[in-house]
Amino acid sequence: MKLEAMAVHLPDVNGHPNRAPFSGVLTLVDEPSTKPPSGARGHRVILTRAAALAALPSLLGMAVDYAPAWDGHDARRKCGIITHADVEGKRLLVAGYLYAKDFPEVERQMRQCLPGSMGMSWELADAHVEDMRAEVWTLTRATFTGAAILLRDKAAYRDTSFELAPTRCRTFAASAPRATREAPAPRPNEARKESTWKVRQEKAWAR
Repeated sequence: MKLEAMAVHLPDVNGHPNRAPFSGVLTLVDEPSTKPPSGARGHRVILTRAAALAALPSLLGMAVDYAPAWDGHDARRKCGIITHADVEGKRLLVAGYLYAKDFPEVERQMRQCLPGSMGMSWELADAHVEDMRAEVWTLTRATFTGAAILLRDKAAYRDTSFELAPTRCRTFAASAPRATREAPAPRPNEARKESTWKVRQEKAWAR
């Protein structure tokens, strides 16, 4: 099993009332999405492992958001922060904190929902598509701008997850290792073949 990880350290504050630690599976790499994300013009998508590794630093410090119906994104409802990101096998794992005091309704939903019912969805900008004529779009480069918490069956990738830790006193990834390798840059002749697909709004990736 190959693990790549990056993290930012936040000082441990035991019992902090506004930090509810979470962990989740944000997406799968080198796997086609279960259904097309919004904004992908009806195409399912594949995020390559190389693209995911190169984009890990852009995830750190980004917000998680939610929509009241738990069916999409709302970038103005930023209810937490991502402090840790891994690529483990084909899973892109994240961890961080919900702002539990500021968004009690989010913590309440997470505590009361059925186990395994919640998932995640990424938000991207400047995604490069290898061939926009392909049936399934392959993303070879992208920048993460955030993520959403939503019902798992509403996410583009069905095998995502989101859950809170049992208590609020745990600090995630205080000493997580940095990524051990850099993703290879596309060769010049490959780069010319790519088309740049700019996501104008984060919520375009909502489902």
